[in-house]
Amino acid sequence: MKAPSLQLASREGAKKSNLAFALACLPSDRRSDALLFYDFCRTVDDIADDPVRPPSEKRVLLDQWKTASPNELPSAFAGMVARRALDPALLREIILGVEMDIEPRRYETRAELRGYCWRVACAVGLVSIDIFGCRDPGSKTYAEFLGQALQLTNILRDVGEDASLGRIYLPLEDLRRFSVSEKSLLAGKPDGNFFGLMSFEADRAREDFLGARQSLPAGDRRALGSARIMQISYEKILARMTAGGFRVFERRYRLSRWEKFCLLARAFWGGWMS
Repeated sequence: MKAPSLQLASREGAKKSNLAFALACLPSDRRSDALLFYDFCRTVDDIADDPVRPPSEKRVLLDQWKTASPNELPSAFAGMVARRALDPALLREIILGVEMDIEPRRYETRAELRGYCWRVACAVGLVSIDIFGCRDPGSKTYAEFLGQALQLTNILRDVGEDASLGRIYLPLEDLRRFSVSEKSLLAGKPDGNFFGLMSFEADRAREDFLGARQSLPAGDRRALGSARIMQISYEKILARMTAGGFRVFERRYRLSRWEKFCLLARAFWGGWMS
């Protein structure tokens, strides 16, 4: 048997992520598998974002992940994929999504941006619901709505950080609508009606959060406890950005450790555990 040639990234940064704390309400076996999946997502994302490797090398490494046989995958990850019967096509979509970040690109329309978000967030959610043990087909709709909402909220929060790397994810048609130039974003000094632009996009994120809330299947409410924690967390971040005037070039909006603890307490005491 061929030894695994691919390695998962260190889990060192997991403790600081919103996802990692949300997974705390899962049973230990599902939490362990969810963290393995998280490691996979971090691994391929880190390859795409590596500031040292040239784009050609990044593509080669990601191609190795896309085409790897079970024998070539890290054994723990391969075992989890088999145990949870994960769809390899969804794992490939996630890799295709991070590949879109190798070199800065622009998204002309909302539809183009949603295609990117589907790969890097919705596909992640669709894999996650299998790990969580969801059974209701409606959980797929929930995962897709929530994935779009979470990713757009991330995009809004990271406008300043992304611009410093030459990246602009907001649809160019929306920039023109609010007279915000690409050049001003890349310079860190947004012109035009930047607040109007961000408010417009925030309303779109709220629409998807509402879609997720309305599509949450009763039969999987407990299994989706971690996803619900993520939803509440990011709704709070979105509300904080809005109330703060979207000062995303000056600060990073986040939840405090106390706020995270309160959300976990709510999940445990509210019977969200699956």
